Amino acid sequence: MNREEILKAIEEKYEKLGVPVDSMLEGLLWSTPITYWDYIQTDALLGLQNPRTTQPDEMVFIMYHQVNELLFKMILWEIDQVAKTTKIAADKFSMHLNRISRYFDMLCSSFNVMADGMEKDQYLKFRNTLTPASGFQSAQYRKIEFASTELINLIDARYRDTIDRNSSFKNAYNHLYWQAAGKNYTTGQKSTLLNLFEKKYMGDFIDFMEDYNDINLSKKFKQLPKEVQENQDLIKAMRHYDYTVNVKWVMAHYNAAAKYIGGDDSELKATGGSNWRKYMHPKYQRRIFYPYLWSKEELENWGTF
Repeated sequence: MNREEILKAIEEKYEKLGVPVDSMLEGLLWSTPITYWDYIQTDALLGLQNPRTTQPDEMVFIMYHQVNELLFKMILWEIDQVAKTTKIAADKFSMHLNRISRYFDMLCSSFNVMADGMEKDQYLKFRNTLTPASGFQSAQYRKIEFASTELINLIDARYRDTIDRNSSFKNAYNHLYWQAAGKNYTTGQKSTLLNLFEKKYMGDFIDFMEDYNDINLSKKFKQLPKEVQENQDLIKAMRHYDYTVNVKWVMAHYNAAAKYIGGDDSELKATGGSNWRKYMHPKYQRRIFYPYLWSKEELENWGTF
């Protein structure tokens, strides 16, 4: 666009907004130039680390998890580009799935930052001060799951075949696979870890589950024309995303946890007191976003290949 075309486009834009273009242009005379630190909010970002102990490696732990949450936000942003697009082509669907997978690839490879970046003695000293907080309580990660697949695929494997699929969202919520990390199904008693998490987020989660019930990535895939569903690039992207999130990422997390809190009695040693081995390992809970895209053999061996 030449100068005249740019000015005309600006005038048309602000006329539609009901803003006099002369006022807007005059305002530019008094505006200050944007800086990197103002745009990125560097000072605010670097002021968000508040260790609870004197152990230096606690800062590694804090900042690593904050980076994770920023990547989770990027992932949710990408999911919405698919979920909230009325008609989506296979190439756009694949593009966003591949972006999401790359973010999870970063998360998987970055676990070495924490797994090899903290002294075990320091971790064992500061982690007990974090009780009952746990990475289990990442609300954004739960939303990624809700937005990626149909609720039935997130139900605890023990109840998946018998649960009423037409029951309330609250009933589905109470049978989600990760409830097992903080709930005794025999007594119905919930841990402090889970009670605090639900007090903060349960209402938001149920609303989110309802909002994405018909627009999650699995439903969006099934709504595509049959010939588009058979697009091999799209299928490859769906499978890659599913495996990356539910096996690769989970096992990277699992192995990092085992390095620091492993041992014969480690079932009760996660910072939130969760039964982390059975909660995390994919072979127990069989978290699979798109089971219809995997062979019978692959499903039977989920989490072991």
